Amino acid sequence: MASRFRALQTVSLHAVQKPRAQCFSRRASVSVLASVFVFSCLVGIGLTACAQAAISAPAPEQIEGRVLDAQGRAVADVTVHLQGATGAPTLTFRTDGQGAFHFTNLSVGAYTVDAEQGAAHTPHQSVQLTPAHPVVHLDLTLVPANASAQAMQFADDPNFTVAGVTDWTAAGGHGSDSSLRTSEALTRETLSMRSGHEPDSRATAAAPGTIADLRAQVTKSPRSFDANARLGRAYLDQGRYKDALPWLQAAYEIDPSNAGNEMALAEACKDMQDWTQARAHVAHLLAAQNTAAVHRLAAEVDEAAGDPLSAVREYETAAKLDPSEQNYFDWGSELLFHRAVLQARQVFEQGVKAYPNSSRMLVALGGTLFANALYDDAARSLCQASDLDPSNREPYLFMGRIEVAAPTPLPCIAEKLAHFAQVYPDDSLAHYYYAMALWKQLGPAPGAQSIATVQAQLLRAVTIDPQCADGYLQLGNLKASQRSYQDAVADYQKAIQADPQLAEAHYRLGLAYDRLGERELAEQQFALHQSIRKEQAAQVDRQRKEIKQFLVTPASSQPAAPQH
Repeated sequence: MASRFRALQTVSLHAVQKPRAQCFSRRASVSVLASVFVFSCLVGIGLTACAQAAISAPAPEQIEGRVLDAQGRAVADVTVHLQGATGAPTLTFRTDGQGAFHFTNLSVGAYTVDAEQGAAHTPHQSVQLTPAHPVVHLDLTLVPANASAQAMQFADDPNFTVAGVTDWTAAGGHGSDSSLRTSEALTRETLSMRSGHEPDSRATAAAPGTIADLRAQVTKSPRSFDANARLGRAYLDQGRYKDALPWLQAAYEIDPSNAGNEMALAEACKDMQDWTQARAHVAHLLAAQNTAAVHRLAAEVDEAAGDPLSAVREYETAAKLDPSEQNYFDWGSELLFHRAVLQARQVFEQGVKAYPNSSRMLVALGGTLFANALYDDAARSLCQASDLDPSNREPYLFMGRIEVAAPTPLPCIAEKLAHFAQVYPDDSLAHYYYAMALWKQLGPAPGAQSIATVQAQLLRAVTIDPQCADGYLQLGNLKASQRSYQDAVADYQKAIQADPQLAEAHYRLGLAYDRLGERELAEQQFALHQSIRKEQAAQVDRQRKEIKQFLVTPASSQPAAPQH
């Protein structure tokens, strides 16, 4: 799948695709945890120590975020309400031009957040600030006053029109956006779950035997359609597009009416970035047969060629001609990739109804629900996916990432991640995510035994994978929360050794040095943190600008629903 989005996707896929268990790589992008913790002080460090740091850090406990509309665009001048314990005054904040808000100088405990602008409002969200998670980032979605009628319209069948594309302005430019970055990572991983063409979509299949055998057959019969087509397809299946092209072209010249070979030829042209030839072959195929398989290929060509508006319409056509699991998945993931998150949710929900035993459809729906800030629903969808296939790592990896990024502990996740660690005892990510889920559930005053359990899981993660930078980072945070700053320094140093670009490890190490009175060492780490954060923010901004965001409007009339 990576080849299909090579022109747009510049971020490498997460470890969800790797056979060996390992913790996050921070070199491609800023991690989820860095976003959550990066601007917070160590647990137990007072404001005085923070003020002595070389950079200006906010108070340890804070709630921040953005208010977005249904298309994911930032909304300015919205009133955000924060309600703490019973009887405490309600705090308010007006969002800025990027839709951002923040509440600082808070205490550990439970809060409720909502926002309003005229008759529009956001659902109430519960937030729990704990020593393990002193900073929470929220994306609130503003619901129009007439949203209930629109929701009913969309309830059963996807009913919307992709009207155009625009630059992605929803990403904003301010700091801690862990939920958004987690959503972006899950979207990339959802795209990686797309399979290729369905088995019956090509008449040509590679013959048994080696490339050398197939080349010998072509040498013996150079005008044989079958020999040329099979050799070309064998190269194509190996990802050797340049080698595949001349043999598929030769087969096409021998028999231009063979649809299977021409589809393979169009794909090879696409992968060689010859968009003109790829589109010409797709048009020829569509003139002969208006099938879902050809429309799906047309969508792949359009997306790779930088025309996502045409691509999403081709995916929609494919799904309506043939509402297969593959076509639902492709349509939904295309919408998700271009941040039409509400509409992607509708398509994946319809796909789950049609294919309730599709684990990947439930996983994709879970990631999409998270993008819609429906964190509990996302967790339930992923738990359901893991129940369908308890040995599949993918749902657990999605669970771990959303559990870390969500503002409060999520239902069913800790139990499933415990099972993940049991089924995959040698998977460092299994133990890391389980540790973070446990820690998040402990609350502001965890017992010694509970802390010991979290520490044991983190130690297991770094033992399995000595390059597990996140594991060392969280071990350092755990020791810092117990005021064992010298021990925390050692863990932070190991985290940096495993990943020198782990910005938060530099920041936390600087705070630990500051607490120990090592002012010069602290300033060095703060300077490194600032430099890395600036570079990573610029990289993320470049990556976001490469992706066009869909502009979506409700359809004027409801189309006929795909039927089985």
